[in-house]
Amino acid sequence: MTDGPTPAMRQYYSVKARYPDAILFFRMGDFYETFGEDAGVVARELDITLTARGRDKNGDRMPLAGVPHHAADGYIARLVGKGYKVVICDQIEDPKTAKGVVKRDVTRVITPGTLIDSSMLGSAGAHYLMAIAPDRKETFGLAFLDVSTGEFFVSAGSGAHDCADIVSEVVRYRPSEAIVPESLAGALPARLENLGVTVSRYRDDSFDPGAAFECLCGQFGTATLDGYGCADMAGAIAAAGAALRYAQETQQSPLAHITGLATRVPSENMVLDAITLRNLEITTGIRGEGDGNTLLAALDVTETSMGSRTMRSFLIGPLVRKAAIEERLDAVEWFVDHALDRQALRAALGDFADIERIAGRIAYGNAGPGDLSTLRDSLRAIPDVKALFSGDAPALIREALDAMSDHTRVTDLVDRAIVDDPPALAKSGGMIREGFNAKLDELRHLATTGKDWIAEFQQQERERTGIKSLKVGYNRVFGYYIEVTKPNLHLVPPEYERRQTTANGERYTIPDLREKEALIATAEERLTALEAEIYAELIRTLAEDVPGLQATARAVGLLDVYAALAENAVRYGYSRPVIEESGRIIIRDGRHPVVERHLPVPFVPNDTDLDASDDQIMIITGANMAGKSTYMRAVALCCIMAQMGSFVPARHATVGLVDRVFTRVGAFDDLASGQSTFMVEMLELANILNNATPQSLVILDEIGRGTSTLDGCAIARAVVEFLHGKAVVGPRTLFATHFHDLIDLEDSLKRVKNFHFAVKDTGNEVVFLRKIIPGATDKSYGVHVAHLAGIPKKVTDRAMAILKEEAAREPSGGPRAPRYTQMLLVDTGEGVVEENPAVRELKNLNPNEMTPVDALNTLCRLQRLANGEDGER
Repeated sequence: MTDGPTPAMRQYYSVKARYPDAILFFRMGDFYETFGEDAGVVARELDITLTARGRDKNGDRMPLAGVPHHAADGYIARLVGKGYKVVICDQIEDPKTAKGVVKRDVTRVITPGTLIDSSMLGSAGAHYLMAIAPDRKETFGLAFLDVSTGEFFVSAGSGAHDCADIVSEVVRYRPSEAIVPESLAGALPARLENLGVTVSRYRDDSFDPGAAFECLCGQFGTATLDGYGCADMAGAIAAAGAALRYAQETQQSPLAHITGLATRVPSENMVLDAITLRNLEITTGIRGEGDGNTLLAALDVTETSMGSRTMRSFLIGPLVRKAAIEERLDAVEWFVDHALDRQALRAALGDFADIERIAGRIAYGNAGPGDLSTLRDSLRAIPDVKALFSGDAPALIREALDAMSDHTRVTDLVDRAIVDDPPALAKSGGMIREGFNAKLDELRHLATTGKDWIAEFQQQERERTGIKSLKVGYNRVFGYYIEVTKPNLHLVPPEYERRQTTANGERYTIPDLREKEALIATAEERLTALEAEIYAELIRTLAEDVPGLQATARAVGLLDVYAALAENAVRYGYSRPVIEESGRIIIRDGRHPVVERHLPVPFVPNDTDLDASDDQIMIITGANMAGKSTYMRAVALCCIMAQMGSFVPARHATVGLVDRVFTRVGAFDDLASGQSTFMVEMLELANILNNATPQSLVILDEIGRGTSTLDGCAIARAVVEFLHGKAVVGPRTLFATHFHDLIDLEDSLKRVKNFHFAVKDTGNEVVFLRKIIPGATDKSYGVHVAHLAGIPKKVTDRAMAILKEEAAREPSGGPRAPRYTQMLLVDTGEGVVEENPAVRELKNLNPNEMTPVDALNTLCRLQRLANGEDGER
């Protein structure tokens, strides 16, 4: 028969029953302990020793793994980073005064989406909790909440087409955790987990629209949600209410810094779906190798965490209203033109703390003394920042300056209350400045002078008794004592009261020492308690200023972004784009903003002329490795940068507003859903063809290459015809292909134009010139690329031989008339290029001696000669 669980373990089982899906950190003395299955997970994930102690409910040895309480944050952060939920169960009464087992209860639930501690937040980027609530048929309300800053917004998405809309939102905002109703069925939860999002099922009643409405109105102190733009979005309200309630429950706090809600409507921003974000490497690399080669990494030279988050929000949601874009461009241009002000601002912002997150921690109540010190220093710099700007600054800059308060109340209070070099954590003590609280100063003096008194007492007793080795010591059991070694016991005065015998001698006390001991011991305890109380009250006072601090943080972030975009423009030679409400995209000397940073040689710029009603579709042919994909991506990135409010990497750019960028680039298998490369390609293509509008920009690279040549060419041709034939105007399209039969479409479709990338062919060597020029080519130089890739020479030689054999086989109808201009760049090695007969005859003509009829007949003959036909017909 086994004994039952101890009182402490009964507490543990009770709490664990409330949180069966979480790892429970149970405070016992100086450690947080984990038991049972939790201990196994903790030992495995944190690489710490797994031990056993006592018995579990079944009488088996209880697995045990613990971490020191003072270092727990680091261990918890690692577990949460791996997707685990951690529950903190603390001692909620003083063990010294507790009767029986110490009371314990949950003080916090830490999940991947609700982190707020600076030690656990791995980066300056936004850290979202996402909530998903079913709405109408195949429609979901979406909410995103960053608990660390108070940012809170809603949107909506369709669950159709493998939840493509929701997936795009996940890729755009990268939530760490998503909560869904317990009863939610279907493939969506698994789809989210495949994207690396921790999915937590939350009780259904929290997603009730009525309950969510009451929760949100209570939080914001309003009677309606009309002012937030989501009053008629039941699903979005349900998601927002669930997100707020979940955050409040996990944080054990009302989260007063969450003071409002934004509604993000797709029509207000350029749509960049998950596929486009991936293919264009907007925020993450296409192969997931990190963020180093992304557009965000190239543009984000901001100086503050607030600016970095704002830069990302600009980039993933470019604007579609001309006036709003122009306002941003005006702000950026002002910083371009005012170099000294820009440099001064960036230098000042370089020392700014993350005001927004500190404000969040103040509202939550866990801001450390170090947070307050850096907040004070940042706020003190605001008057100097505002003084940099004159009255001629553009509207957005003036608005940001108006939103920035000096916060003198905060700076004065922190300055009076917090020492110059405070500890990072309040529990360390010693953070309240002398003179801030008279009672604290009194206790601090008593504690300090008490220790001095002990030292003086020890010296006095040595001199009075003649015992040179006499020591005054302290332990928790006996308090202060006088220790005398055995050889000196005969010198002990009669008034000494013996307290303890040790191996080396005796320990004594006297009334004066006992009296002082009581004063010193209580002073230390009262000092610690009072300082913690004063600091907590200070945090509560500062919480009143959180909304103003949040507004200032947002304004600082905006100024930081405008200055950073201007810095890029100056540093890399970007120009201000011309924004039009038209179907044109005109780029002169355009460059890829990321690729040009990593090339050992200068980037070769290129021009682009697209028009939804004229040159709508560019069919781009040319060699592998010639630069087709880089060129097309560069055009798309220029449009995105222009509409986010940035200058662009081009000598000139006119951008007719783009409502959505579609891309189909590269080959990817979706193994998780069992879809082949070609099936993925067709699904992505279907999305483009079904949703593109005349205002869209479509990037298509090698459509149809995943199947047979005949099928692929047929699909590619049909796609071009479909995009061309949608209306009088159509989506502006860049279409790269190796199906050279498609170049004939230029003759039958009036808005299709052929282009190719120039290559210099010496016969022995191929040089990629990276320049796009009008006309078409039917050469891909695939064997040359294979050779450059290191394919064995035996293979490439054989491939070249096969290629020549195939080229020698002409169809029965004779060779096809050449339709390409690539041969203009062929180098024979002898410096002689055979002249076209039409060119020779043209040189010998004398237009002054020709009648109009003669000129017409001659023109027809020259055309036949140019096409390789008999010119005499």
